[in-house]
Amino acid sequence: MKKLILAAIMLFSTTAAIQAQSIRFGIKGGANFANQNGDEVPNFPDKESITSYHAGLVAEVKLLDRFAIQPELLYSTQGATYKNAVEEFKNELGYLSIPVLAKFYLSKSLSLELGPQASFLLSERKNVDLGDQNTFEFAAVGGLGLNITKNLFVQARYGLGLTEASKDADIKNSTIQLSAGIMF
Repeated sequence: MKKLILAAIMLFSTTAAIQAQSIRFGIKGGANFANQNGDEVPNFPDKESITSYHAGLVAEVKLLDRFAIQPELLYSTQGATYKNAVEEFKNELGYLSIPVLAKFYLSKSLSLELGPQASFLLSERKNVDLGDQNTFEFAAVGGLGLNITKNLFVQARYGLGLTEASKDADIKNSTIQLSAGIMF
């Protein structure tokens, strides 16, 4: 009888804990300030960042009062501008990025976000030959989020590529993202 009561209490506690988790969905978008770090490209000694964009879906799975998991599905453009004395060429890569971030709430509205990001190359627009682009990129992502209201938020984050963006050159993407979004 004691085991039955204990099992019922555990089942009730587990059900209550699962229902206490909240899942919210939303959309976000913003600016990317992207660059590529690594080897110099022959004939193009100067490299500058490009300003591009990202947009997509976001979810927040609240597990504890001050902790959540935030998976996202984003279209993000990254790359760099390569220059020599005469010409300027832009290397712009379009990725389907899937960051999965641990979200630590420092206060009710401010959060620290850290985690991995997997990206899959969907498109490339390049005027400079860096060789074949890798179709998969893995990155570490970190930043801050600020909830302006219950539904509106802004985020700033930095993504550092851990794998090469090109098969033929030791080049890794790095991106600063500024985002705004709404949760439903």
